[in-house]
Amino acid sequence: MATMGRCYYNETIGFFYNNSGKELSSHWRPKDVVVVALGLTVSVLVLLTNLLVIAAIASNRRFHQPIYYLLGNLAAADLFAGVAYLFLMFHTGPRTARLSLEGWFVRQGLLDTSLTASVATLLAIAVERHRSVMAVQLHSRLPRGRVVLLIVGVWVAALGLGLLPAHSWHCLCALDRCSRMAPLLSRSYLAVWALSSLLVFLLMVAVYTRIFFYVRRRVQRMAEHVSCHPRYRETTLSLVKTVVIILGAFVVCWTPGQVVLLLDGLGCKSCNVLAVEKYFLLLAEANSLVNAVVYSCRDAEMRRTFRRLLCCLCLRRSPHESARYAPSTRTGASTRIMLPENGHPLMDSTL
Repeated sequence: MATMGRCYYNETIGFFYNNSGKELSSHWRPKDVVVVALGLTVSVLVLLTNLLVIAAIASNRRFHQPIYYLLGNLAAADLFAGVAYLFLMFHTGPRTARLSLEGWFVRQGLLDTSLTASVATLLAIAVERHRSVMAVQLHSRLPRGRVVLLIVGVWVAALGLGLLPAHSWHCLCALDRCSRMAPLLSRSYLAVWALSSLLVFLLMVAVYTRIFFYVRRRVQRMAEHVSCHPRYRETTLSLVKTVVIILGAFVVCWTPGQVVLLLDGLGCKSCNVLAVEKYFLLLAEANSLVNAVVYSCRDAEMRRTFRRLLCCLCLRRSPHESARYAPSTRTGASTRIMLPENGHPLMDSTL
């Protein structure tokens, strides 16, 4: 056991895994093979889908607007997460024991940075949607500088959390504080990471709830003056569906991992977190795939752009085709709401 004030920078990975009680396999077990096979599959899908989203945003001028810059940043963060998880899959199982301490921190830092950037961007999108709806602005009028600051803030926070463990927030000098899931990290780091993700979720719930009730109230007010009750119900249901999908996807993918991180961070000895950690991390990684579907693929214009990219078609649009691309009051997941006030459009907000 460690003595007070002593650091173990020259020890092997196996030393820290033995200290935490986490098994370090010397051969490929069936469980390792299953995890790697699933991980490689998810990583490849994450890379392909998010590359497609980035290509669509870059190639279609209709997407050269601030809100789509945030969606592009989300795709970039998820693409980074795919690369980080792919790196993990090639340095896991029996290969873990061969890593140096620096290599282990690189592996962990890539994951922490990419997943933090993805989660923070989800919150940034929610905040920007709230700002756009409450300011009664078209999303094309949002100041680009504000979006750039949001994106910079996201990556500063992500890099900060990703780099801290390697430089200070580890347990190399305090073995009694080591995590079981990540044997070189301090338990307090895992607890803070889990609590920060929970805070992000609660903020997203608050923001989208406020957006929903604001839009619902304005549409209901409009319905009192004009005969548009069917459209009111349709718009409200579409908005509910979008919000439920956004928050539901986050809960399904992130809650299991947050729970085990928090339990490990709080030092729960009776909790068998090691039995499920790899599968819950895979589920969190799958959120990088789900994001591309929820925030991009349900948009009709985005789907058309995907088809053009995948089919490599460079056909000129006829006047009839151009009419099909005219803005619609409903574009799938991006619930567009046009509320007239004194004969003028009041809002065109995209969730």
